[in-house]
Amino acid sequence: MDRAGIRERLVAIVGPDGVLDRPDELLVYEYDASDEVFAGHHHPDFVVLPRSAEQVSAVVRLANEVGLPVIPRGAGTGLAGGALALRGGILVVLTRMNRILEVNERDGYAVVEPGVINLELSNTLQPRGYFFAPDPASQRACTIGGNVGNNSGGPHCLKYGVTTNHILGLEVVLPDGERIWTGGPVPETPGVDLTGVLVGSEGTLGIVTKVMVRLTRLPEAVSVLLAAFPDIESASHGTSAIIAAGILPAALEMMDHLTIKAVEDAFHAGYPREAGAVLLVELDGLQEIVAENTTRVAEICRQHGAWEVRVARTKEERDLLWLGRKSAFGAMGRLAPNYYLVDTTVPRTKLPATMRRVEELSREYRLMIANVFHAGDGNLHPLVLFDRQRPGEVERVLECTTEILRYCVDVGGTLSGEHGIGFEKRDYMTLVFTTEDLCAMAGLKKSFDPRELFNPEKVLPSGFRCAEVGIFRQQALAQRLGLEYV
Repeated sequence: MDRAGIRERLVAIVGPDGVLDRPDELLVYEYDASDEVFAGHHHPDFVVLPRSAEQVSAVVRLANEVGLPVIPRGAGTGLAGGALALRGGILVVLTRMNRILEVNERDGYAVVEPGVINLELSNTLQPRGYFFAPDPASQRACTIGGNVGNNSGGPHCLKYGVTTNHILGLEVVLPDGERIWTGGPVPETPGVDLTGVLVGSEGTLGIVTKVMVRLTRLPEAVSVLLAAFPDIESASHGTSAIIAAGILPAALEMMDHLTIKAVEDAFHAGYPREAGAVLLVELDGLQEIVAENTTRVAEICRQHGAWEVRVARTKEERDLLWLGRKSAFGAMGRLAPNYYLVDTTVPRTKLPATMRRVEELSREYRLMIANVFHAGDGNLHPLVLFDRQRPGEVERVLECTTEILRYCVDVGGTLSGEHGIGFEKRDYMTLVFTTEDLCAMAGLKKSFDPRELFNPEKVLPSGFRCAEVGIFRQQALAQRLGLEYV
C-alpha cells in the first residue's frame, strides 16, 4: 500500500484532524525532552491523534497490515529518547485521550485515560482528600500514560514509591491490535503480574489506553525544611544520617552551589546563595509525628555541618521552596546554552564518594557539572553543561557521562532511577545485565511483539539478537508435545 493509501485509511479511522504528515507538521515530533544529542532527524511517516481505545486498536491493526513501526507518545517530556521514531512509522500521540473516567473512593482507585496530565489528576483528587503520589519535575505537562511507560518517580518516590506502586490495572492495545485488561481493583490477582510487566516497558509491548490508579490519602500535616551546608559531602552525610535515624521523609532533595545560583537568579526561591549545597526535606503524616521529626531532622542537619536550617511557616513558603527545586532544570539556561542530564542511582552510602568522582570528572573533561537530585534514594541527576557549537564539546560530554554511568554501576548502582532507558541508554544495558538477562528481555519482547514493530530500537542494545531466544522457544514446544529436544 502506498503512502497516500495509508493516509486515507488513517483518516478514515481518526478523522482528518487526527492525521499529520506534512514535513512542517512532523518536524516538532522529531524531538522529545531528551538532549539534542539524541534527537532530531528521526521523523515519523505519520502522526495520529486518536480519541478512543477503539481508534488506537484500528491504527495498530493497520500498522501490522502494512508493516509500519508504531511508537506511543504522550506529552513528549521523556528524557531518554523513548518517543522518537527511529525507524519512521506511525507515532500514536495520546494527548486527546485525556478524560478522568471514574473516581471510586470506597475502593480507592480512579480510572483515567493516558493523556491525563499528572498534576491535573492530583488537582482533581485533592478536594476529595486524595492525590496521585508520583510527581516528576514535569508533572505540569507529563501524562499518566507517559508515567506508566517510564515507571516515573519524582521527589516523593522516597516515601511513596514510583509509578508501578500506584497502578492497579491497565487497558492495553497489544501489537496485533487486541485490547486486554490486566489487574484490577483487587490488590492481588493470581498468575503472572502483567501489569508489572507493562509498567516501565516504554511502549515496547503495547499501548496503554486506560489506567487504574491507586488513590493516596492526603497527609494530615506537612513540614518543609531547607538546610544549608558548606559542601555536597557534608549534605550527603546528613542525608544518610536522617534515614539511619529511622525517619522516612516524603522527599529529601539536594542541590549544589551551581544549581542554587541558577535557581536564585531565575526564580528567587530564597535559597542561600553562599551555600555549597542545600537539602530540601519534606515530612508528612500525623501532626504530632511531623512536629517531632521536624525537630529531629533540623538537629541532625546541624550535627553534620548545616549552618542554617529554615522551616517553612506557610503553604506559600513551602510552595516557593519547591518551585526552586522543580524549576532547577529550566534554570540551567543561565549557566550554559546546553546541558545533558544524567539519570542514575547509587546506594545512599556511596553518595559522598560518587559526588567526589563527579567533581573529578568535571575537572578532567573541563566541563561544568551542576547537581540536583533525589538524595534520599540516591537517584542522581548530574547536569553536564556545555555549548554544542564548540568543536569537540559534544564528544567530551558523551565521554564524561559514560564515565559517570560506569562509576555508578561499579559502586552498586544502576543506569536509571526514573527516566527510563529509551534510545539514550540502550547500549549501556550490558553494564548492568548479562547476556542471559538480555535474552530473557528479548524473549519477553518477542512474545508480545513477534514482528518487532512496537517502539523498535529502544531499551535493548542496538542490534541485539539472541539465538538462545529461538532455542528456548523450540525447547518449550518440544516439552508441550512430549518430545525430547536435541
